[in-house]
Formats: sequence, C-alpha cells, structure tokens
Amino acid sequence: MDHAARDDAFDALADALRERLLAEAGRQGTEGDLHERIRALVDREAGLLDDDARTRLAARVAERSFGLGPLEPLLGDPTVDEVMVNGPGRVWVERAGRIEATDAQFSDEAALRHAIERILAPLGRRVDEAEPLVDARLPDGSRVNVIVAPLALDGSVLTIRRFRPRGFGPDDLVANGTWAAPLRDLLASAVRARCNILISGGTGSGKTTTLNALTEFIGDGERVVTVEDAAELRLRHAHVVRLEARPASLEGRGEVTVRRLVRNALRMRPDRIVVGEVRGAEALDMLSAMSSGHDGSLCTVHAGSPEEALRRIETLALMAGLGLPHEAIREQVAGALDLVVHQARVPGGARRVVALSEVVRVAGGPATRELYAWRDGRPTWRAPLGDELAERLARAPAAA
Repeated sequence: MDHAARDDAFDALADALRERLLAEAGRQGTEGDLHERIRALVDREAGLLDDDARTRLAARVAERSFGLGPLEPLLGDPTVDEVMVNGPGRVWVERAGRIEATDAQFSDEAALRHAIERILAPLGRRVDEAEPLVDARLPDGSRVNVIVAPLALDGSVLTIRRFRPRGFGPDDLVANGTWAAPLRDLLASAVRARCNILISGGTGSGKTTTLNALTEFIGDGERVVTVEDAAELRLRHAHVVRLEARPASLEGRGEVTVRRLVRNALRMRPDRIVVGEVRGAEALDMLSAMSSGHDGSLCTVHAGSPEEALRRIETLALMAGLGLPHEAIREQVAGALDLVVHQARVPGGARRVVALSEVVRVAGGPATRELYAWRDGRPTWRAPLGDELAERLARAPAAA
C-alpha cells in the first residue's frame, strides 16, 4: 500500500471512530475528559496499531471532533493574517499582504461543513440552505464569514480574518511604512484638536488598523464610546465603552443595528464617538452628532478615494429614509467632516496612507482638497486652504 493510500485509510478510520464517539456520547452522555474517551476508543478499536500510530490516530479523531482539521496549523501560524477556504480542495492564506496557496485541504465538502459547524456552534449561529450566509466574530476577535450552497457554487467558502491581540500603534505604523513621521504628527494634532476624521479605503486596506492607532492620540480624561458591527477595535485608553451590534436570532428576533447603537451612544455622555465602519443609515446619525457638539469623532467607510468617500457618506445618509433633500445632506457633510484619511494597499501588499484631504465647501456642496499625497514613492504637502483648520491644528494640545 503506497503512502497516499495509507493516509486515506488512516483518515477513513479516524472518521469512523469519530462517528462511533458521537454515537457513544448520545447513548452515554458526555461525562469525562473528551481526550481520555478518544484515547480509550482508539485503544479499544485499533489495538493492533503500535503506540505511535494510535497516538496519531487519537489526535486525528480529536481534530475531527472539535478541531478545525487542516486549518489548525494555519491558524496557529502567527504570520498568517487571513485564511481563505474556497471549497474543500483549495485553501489560501494571506501573509504580509500577499495571498499564497497552501497544501492544506479538506477531504470533501462534508469535512469542510463539519469544521464550519464547529466554528459557528459555540457562537449560537448556524448556516444551511435556509440561511446560507453568516458573518460572525470569534471569541478572540477574529472575523468569520461563511457562504454555502446554493449561493456558493463550488463548495462552501470560509474566510477567517485573524485578530491581532495587540494592534499596531502610531509608531508601529511609522516603522512599517503605513505613514511617515510628519504625517503621524499632523494626524495627532488633528485628533487632539477634535477634528472629525473619516478614514476611507478598500477592503483589507488597513482602515481599522489606522482608526485604532488614531485613538491613541485621544486624551486620557475623555470618555470614548465605540460602535461596531463586529468588535475589532482594541483601544489602549482608560475610559472606553464598547458597543457591538447584534444580528437577529435564529427565530428572526432581537436584532440591534449599528444605527440604533449610534443613536444610543449620543445619550451616554461621550466625549468621542468612534464608529468602526459606516455602512448604512447610521451615516445620518453620525453626521448629526459631528455637527451638533460631538466633535472629535472618528469613523471609517469603504471608498476608492477621498472624493468618493464623501459621496458614499451622502448616499448612506439618504438611506435613513427621512425625506431630507439631497442638498441638505450635502450641506451637513460639508459642515460635519474636517478631514478624510485615505488608505490603500499598494503593489507588494503593503498598506499605506496615500492621501490626507481637508473637506471644503464649494458651490455644489462638499469637496476635498489634498493636504498630503504619496505619489511616485515620495510625499507631497500643501497647507490648508482656510485659516480655521490651520489655527485649530496650531492650537492642538500637546501630547500628555
């Protein structure tokens, strides 16, 4: 028997023992240590194997019982930022901003679905034909997205975005080239001057990382309320209240939206409101907060440029359905936002802040004017157009 055939037989035996373990648990309950019960089962049913083989078989059964199978070594690798499973036979990872194929794969669709179930079950979530798409957060903060048939045509798709227990601070972002030291200092002044800042960029461009770093410039005496669809921010701040939206239950009840949390945050005496990502009608509530005394707020939005970020905020605010004229929304955007930080993933996979723009009023409403841009491998700078922003930055409190 060749090596591949032996591996297949070993996997088949592990699957059979897993089924036997589940059947025994159903008849006898789940008392006792699961690892001990697995080893006892292997010793009883595969006693002809040598001790080393039985140890490996017990580990394989445990992996199939409560582990994530071939994903375990990838999730244990600190250099892996994202794991992408495109059906049972294809697993990709992202390292240092680059996507690369791996040798990991699931034996079949059933094995992949078992792993997905083991991820979602402790979260009280499930995925099936009736609900074929799930977005969730693991206890360690990692993001999980699952999409299965009939929406996924070539097998279930599982995406896990790893969470870093310690986020990048401002100096870390200077060190890895996300922003230069002069830009860091300017942004620090903007946060301390209580400018309302919008961070824009595409998926995976590092918006949340930059947002988290900017919060380090907030004074320790301020009360910060964060609102997120799935909690990713980890503020190193003395006084933080973290709010997270809640999806509907399996019965379709109990949903709490980001918009509802933003509106509630206004009643919680915040000095700063930080919204992880503006995706819907909460944009209008955020604009209202920024222009009615809650200055110094921070949020992110998906957009391809600073100009597009303003247009997207306008569109999302219109989704509130209050019947406000578009001109009124545009005026509110112009009055609420001070700066747009635009981030992108550059060739080679690195993330970089490629533009910092001030929001200015023009005849047609809000517009952006670049203060900083990264082009052709070097930065370019311009002074603010108006005196008001320049004076605010000049008067910004010094670092504590």
